[in-house]
Amino acid sequence: MATNIDKKNIITRQGLHELKEELKKLIEIERPKVIEDIKDARALGDLSENAEFDAAREKQGQIEDRIKAIEKIIDTSKIISTKSNSTSKTRIGSIVDYIDMSTNKENTVTIVGSLEADPFESKISNSSPLGEALLNVGKGDIVTVQVVDKYDVKIVSFKN
Repeated sequence: MATNIDKKNIITRQGLHELKEELKKLIEIERPKVIEDIKDARALGDLSENAEFDAAREKQGQIEDRIKAIEKIIDTSKIISTKSNSTSKTRIGSIVDYIDMSTNKENTVTIVGSLEADPFESKISNSSPLGEALLNVGKGDIVTVQVVDKYDVKIVSFKN
């Protein structure tokens, strides 16, 4: 049986702050701008063949959808503490330096909740195979990443 906590999305305080900033920008800047764009496009006349009006309405829909999505994320998120008395193990919020033993390449990632994951920013989800392998380990540990072609990584260092 699922509990309320099972239904919550895990997010760091920083991730929540970034979502709130995005929401504020959408509500205070983007929404009024697109409303103005719609007014300007209406002034051009025939709405049936008005590409500017159609584009502005589509953008308005995208903005409203994103606002609703962010509000839902905020309502269903559980802030995970990135502070802990224990500094001997990695956790969500840790910045981890590791060596991929198959390539001997060193990488740095931050372990975050799935909502904050962004591989282009080196933020990996705690529920990804690499994220799961990097959780609750210490400096010098070697762990196996559970994917089709399993590989080992060695923890070089981490910051909580």
